[in-house]
Amino acid sequence: MVDPVVPPFLPVLLAAVLLPFVGRKIGHALGILATAAVVPYVWLSPEGQHLPVSLFGFDAVLYNVDGFSTLMGLIFGFIGAVAVLYSLYSNADSIQTAFALSYVGTSLGAVFGGDWLTLIVFWELMAVTSTLLVWYYGGRAVRAGFRYALLHGVGGTLLLGAVVWHYVEAGSFLFSATSGGMAGEIAPILAAIGIGVNVGFVGLHAWLPDTYPRPHIAASVFLCVYTTKTGVYGMYRVFPDGELAIAYMGALMAVFGASMALLQSDMRRLLSYHIQSQVGYMVAGVGIGGALATGGAFGHVFNHILYKSLLFMTVGVIIFRTGEENLKKVGGLAREMPITTITFTIAALSIAGFPGFNGFVSKGMVLSAAHKKHLDVLWYLLLAGGVGTFLSFIKLGYGAFVEGEYDSSVKDANRGQSVGMILVAGLCVFYGLFPSALFAILPTEGFHYTTYTLGHIEEGLALAAIAAVGYVFLKKPLKKVGRVPDIDSLYNPVALYGTRAVVVGTTNLYAGVDRAVVKVSRVSTDVVTHPDSALGRLTGHDHVRLSAGIGMSVVLVVLVLVSILTLMLV
Repeated sequence: MVDPVVPPFLPVLLAAVLLPFVGRKIGHALGILATAAVVPYVWLSPEGQHLPVSLFGFDAVLYNVDGFSTLMGLIFGFIGAVAVLYSLYSNADSIQTAFALSYVGTSLGAVFGGDWLTLIVFWELMAVTSTLLVWYYGGRAVRAGFRYALLHGVGGTLLLGAVVWHYVEAGSFLFSATSGGMAGEIAPILAAIGIGVNVGFVGLHAWLPDTYPRPHIAASVFLCVYTTKTGVYGMYRVFPDGELAIAYMGALMAVFGASMALLQSDMRRLLSYHIQSQVGYMVAGVGIGGALATGGAFGHVFNHILYKSLLFMTVGVIIFRTGEENLKKVGGLAREMPITTITFTIAALSIAGFPGFNGFVSKGMVLSAAHKKHLDVLWYLLLAGGVGTFLSFIKLGYGAFVEGEYDSSVKDANRGQSVGMILVAGLCVFYGLFPSALFAILPTEGFHYTTYTLGHIEEGLALAAIAAVGYVFLKKPLKKVGRVPDIDSLYNPVALYGTRAVVVGTTNLYAGVDRAVVKVSRVSTDVVTHPDSALGRLTGHDHVRLSAGIGMSVVLVVLVLVSILTLMLV
């Protein structure tokens, strides 16, 4: 078998490097071409094709084709091209899109790596490039990007620890070295927590709604796709046979994210919480394990990238045309923005899992897998997340497009934005009406699932009806809700003042030791030079201070000697 000439991420990274130097329009066209070319390239690459290399002196596989990497490559390439088109027509400059393409390229590198070493290298590069994409916008995005970088640095460090531990246990970084994911007992735990940052485990999630509403609207379209979905891919590699604890965490994510989204007025913050909620279904599918649940998880990855990017594009158009981020400051836009309204409605029905749309197919697979394995608590939690999703998007859609009236004339999406949104909306409908087309690209086989049964349709309609009735009662109370604090309102101040206390305390300690050493040196010099007069001038208090200073100096010398000895032994 002939290896590919280049892994698919290389042309994307090359386009990122060239884009700032070839002019804005030509550069964006190059970016669209490079990302779009990934789709046929990946589709035509036969399963099992790989590119072995030596990385840092270890055996590695820079490009590995299997069903999971193929599905990720198809959707990553397609949505990357759409996002670059959207960027071009949303006034994103060349440097921002170059950062975005570098983010796409490193994400492709992560999902096509055939070993843990390659994955962790691209994982960390993905964190760097996404941070730069956030930072570039400036303003409030800078601090949010800093917090984002810190959390992903911690998560990446934990995953790196897991990779090293796995190597000690398995003797190889290659995925093929083990048949059941990460080896040993400690490595999977470290990996679950490290990857949990990326997928938004409850308690590790606050970076998501903190970061994604901050940068340019086009940057948010990229950000909503790659980090969390690469995390789902990584979670599967760690637990290919499932893990119930992970499944229940996914169910909690689905409920928590939907609940928090319902309380938001910032439109992109609302959508960000729903990334956590929808990724919860994917994580639950991975945790349940088996062909149906795993297929549902990755089908939901594919579908979610479509409708979530579409949601960020439609909301981005609202912000682009009105300059308003807050739902309370817009309204009645359906009359002036018909294309945006229709494509938003398709995306909202898709994410909510309404029959006839793609979310109904993949979400139903995960729910069915939980039901068939008699995981009743898990099943009910996932259903509750579905009700919360319907409620949130009734609130967002009704508030932005139906209720009230915006106080000035507003243009609809421009030509390029419309092309991108209509294309993605069409796929949301296509994969909803023809689920067999989705099943054909899923990486698992052998499951038996019929999408459009009476029971499944009744379930989807019942969730929608419960949410519609619920919104009638919740509409007024929700309007009175202000900004709802999340867990970061607790740990951000603790981290800030805790770090400050450590720095100040260390500085003061060093200054105290320095003063004591200087004092002892002066007194010692005086005693040696003029012993009789110097000792005679010392009072009782001076004797105490001299003794204390000598004691601190001795302790300091001992610490230095111990440190040197430790370094020599290591």
